[in-house]
Amino acid sequence: MIECTAGRGIRGDRYLDFKNDYKGQITFFSLEVFNELCDALQIWDRSPSFVRRNVITRNVNLNELIGQDFEIQGVRFHGMEECRPCYWMDRAIAPGAHEFLKGRGGLRAKILTDGKLRSIAAGGHPERERRTSPTKFATRQGASVIHQRM
Repeated sequence: MIECTAGRGIRGDRYLDFKNDYKGQITFFSLEVFNELCDALQIWDRSPSFVRRNVITRNVNLNELIGQDFEIQGVRFHGMEECRPCYWMDRAIAPGAHEFLKGRGGLRAKILTDGKLRSIAAGGHPERERRTSPTKFATRQGASVIHQRM
């Protein structure tokens, strides 16, 4: 479970109250993009937590949420901008990750309402399923979200 605080961030996260009106109060990343990355780079020993985003999503196009309000489990968010990958991805994941993730590095969002996101067990990439145990959050539009780190 993570506790979202409107206009501030995630309780317990290092970016809680980081800056006034901070664009990255919460960050999202796509599990499908992560799986494509691992397939492209032929790596299967990494967890989605390596991308250093707060929430990992499933079945949602994050780029479509830029400039949009959206809701997950009663908590409202506003998609601000792509969470651009940096050179660090080549070291944390594998060489080539930074280039591969350009244009699909995730979503930075503001938290509009207080609330809690609760996890539901879910599977990940078939090659990694034995090594990771991600959890997902159901959304109203059939998407799900897998929380990995704060």
